[in-house]
Amino acid sequence: MKITLICIGKTDETYLETGINKYLNRLKHYINFNMVLLPDIKNNKNITIEQQKLKEAQQILKQIDATDTVILLDEWGKAYRSVDFAKQLNQYLLNSIQHLVFIIGGPYGFDQAILNRAQSKLSLSSMTFSHQMIRLFFVEQLYRAFSILRGEPYHNE
Repeated sequence: MKITLICIGKTDETYLETGINKYLNRLKHYINFNMVLLPDIKNNKNITIEQQKLKEAQQILKQIDATDTVILLDEWGKAYRSVDFAKQLNQYLLNSIQHLVFIIGGPYGFDQAILNRAQSKLSLSSMTFSHQMIRLFFVEQLYRAFSILRGEPYHNE
């Protein structure tokens, strides 16, 4: 299985970039993982929120194949404990999912085209965090999930 995380915009905080890279390096030992950073929409003051979401959706959809399983990172999605998230990932592995794509949307959420394309939504918290922070939280949780599945001591429960 391959996992991709699609994000809008770049990470401009060094401490977040350092943390993200730490877990990206660790993930290499478990899974084929790729992080795709799509450019921010320029001149967004001259377009409506709906137009911005549509332009972001167009960029995102170019990165997704018809056979990909798509999960949106969204505060309204299903919340998992880390152990349960690991079990869900294991189900994807057992079901021979070839490519699992997680998406962090732009500042205004997702266009309807993306909502329609996704198979599910995942919430990392009911609180709102910056999109840059969510990247770090997600890659850490992904690493944690694989360490749980391997029975490694990273996760204490």
